[in-house]
Amino acid sequence: MRRIFLCLAVLAIGFMPALAHAERVRDLGQFQGVRSNQLTGYGIVVGLPGTGDDNLEYVTQAMKGVSGRMGLQLPPGVQPALKNAAAVIVTADLPAFAKPGQRIDVTVSTMGKAKSLRGGALIMTPLYGADGQIYAMAQGNLAVGGLGVSAADGSKVTVNVPTVGRIADGGSVERSVQTGFESGEIVRYNLASADFLTASRVRDAINRMLPGTASIEDGVTVALRLPMGADRRASLMAAIEMIEVEPAETPAKVIVNSRTGTVVINSAVRLSPAAISHGTLTVRISEDPMVVQPAPFSNGVTALEPNSAIEVTQGSGQVALFEPGASLSEIVDALNLLGVGASDLVAILEALKQAGALKAEMVIL
Repeated sequence: MRRIFLCLAVLAIGFMPALAHAERVRDLGQFQGVRSNQLTGYGIVVGLPGTGDDNLEYVTQAMKGVSGRMGLQLPPGVQPALKNAAAVIVTADLPAFAKPGQRIDVTVSTMGKAKSLRGGALIMTPLYGADGQIYAMAQGNLAVGGLGVSAADGSKVTVNVPTVGRIADGGSVERSVQTGFESGEIVRYNLASADFLTASRVRDAINRMLPGTASIEDGVTVALRLPMGADRRASLMAAIEMIEVEPAETPAKVIVNSRTGTVVINSAVRLSPAAISHGTLTVRISEDPMVVQPAPFSNGVTALEPNSAIEVTQGSGQVALFEPGASLSEIVDALNLLGVGASDLVAILEALKQAGALKAEMVIL
């Protein structure tokens, strides 16, 4: 238990309020439209050593379609054995400004009964965007980090996940996505988290470098009026991204993960005057039955006599007093003094919230 308290104290040092520091604009958000796009496709992996999908109907239809594209028409009623093939979903991210001919990485995942993709090769698969258009083509040999082995008696050994693989540079971009950043009248910069104070500081910092350029649309978006043309606009956007801004302090939050017992308190949490008393009552009951033997020649029988022992331990009822505006380090020091565990800490924080002493939002995961 003492080690747990020491660990909490070390964590408290890491979360102690630090001096405000400046961050680059590029680390606070991104320009609207300059982002990656998700691509998805349905394909077939072949060349598997008997770890495929085993005659699933949708795999059979897919293989007939693939063979048809190759000029091979299977006779009616013929069902190909597909232990060496597997139906897969292929996913990839199309980076911003990606041009036709550039290569991207793809991830291949099984969608049926295939046990492993190790040793397989993906047949040419089109990758579609959200608009239903083809933006890339994927093909190549899979690199699978997992391994699965099964024996005749049903025993299995699996290492990592053998049903997911990657193909480095396995996708070829066929169509680019137009961002329109060079032609729009206004370029919008979006913060990663909504905060009016941070947005106003970003606006002021940009206007100091480029007077009259930036204005606030809402708590996330800063609108920029930049000259037309990709060359000039890109240079100004690069300069804006390197401006240093001091972001606003994050809102006070207490994050509680009820499944793992993890409690995280950020440095903005403060307490109003409050007192906490915490004590534990432990009741231990032990059974030690005794065997009673009858006297010789008494015609008695051996009996089992119950013997119970009850022990009650009362923990120390120490009281911790919080002064107005107590910081995170003071909160953790006081709770360590009371000797509380993770579950007790959650109960104390909830009680402080109900009493109106905890000035923070509690988030239960």
